Amino acid sequence: MSVEVLLEAKDLVKTYRRGRNEVVHALQNVSLKIHPAEMILLYGPSGSGKSTLLNLLSGLDKPTSGEIIFQGKHDITKMDESELTIFRRNEVGFVFQSWELIDHLNAVENVEVPLYPDDIDSGELRTRALQLIRRMDLIDREYHFPKELSGGEQQRVAVARALIKEPKIVFADEPTGNLDQETGDLIMRMLKTICRMGTAMVIATHNEDLRRYADRVIRLTDGRIH
Repeated sequence: MSVEVLLEAKDLVKTYRRGRNEVVHALQNVSLKIHPAEMILLYGPSGSGKSTLLNLLSGLDKPTSGEIIFQGKHDITKMDESELTIFRRNEVGFVFQSWELIDHLNAVENVEVPLYPDDIDSGELRTRALQLIRRMDLIDREYHFPKELSGGEQQRVAVARALIKEPKIVFADEPTGNLDQETGDLIMRMLKTICRMGTAMVIATHNEDLRRYADRVIRLTDGRIH
C-alpha cells in the first residue's frame, strides 16, 4: 500500500445546538488518515457519529472546528460552496443505504447522471456507463428501471454510479444495510475489488461481520475514536 496520504482529518469537532441551551457533541477531536487503495470500516452503533464523519470527510457538511486535508494541500473545510461542489463532483463517490436511484431512468441512465452536464460525447458516456454496469455483473439488466431490479441489483447500479467519474475515494453509508447477507457479501467483494484497483473506500456500518473485508477498522463510540 502506498504511504501517500489521500485524505487526513485533524481534530474534527462537530456540535449541534438542540433548543436554546442543549449542545450535542456529534464528533469530538477525531483524527485519521486515509491512503489510496485502502478500505476503512467506520464501525459503531447507531448514533456513534459514523454518518456525521462521512458527511464531513466527503464535503457534504463542515465541521465546527478542525481540518480535512486532501492530497496534502487542500483543506476542504476552507472551501466555498462552488469549490466544494467541484471537489465532490470530481474526487468523491457516494454509495447510500437507500440507493437513491431515479425511478424514471433505467440502470445505465442512472449511472450516467453524475457526468451531466459535463462536456462529454454522448456515445463515450454511454460506453463508460455500460462498462461499469457490466463490471457490476448486471449484463442484460442495463435498460431495466429501478422497480424492475432487485435490492442487490439496485445497489450495484448505485456503486457503478459512484464510480463513473473515477473518484479517488468512495464513501459508503451502510451499503449492505437493506440487503440479505449473501447479497451484502457480494456488494462488499465488489467494493474490495474496486478498492484494490486504487480507489480508497470508507464504509460506515454497524454490522460487525463486515470487519473481515477491511484493511483497517476505526471504531466510533459517542463521537470519539477508540
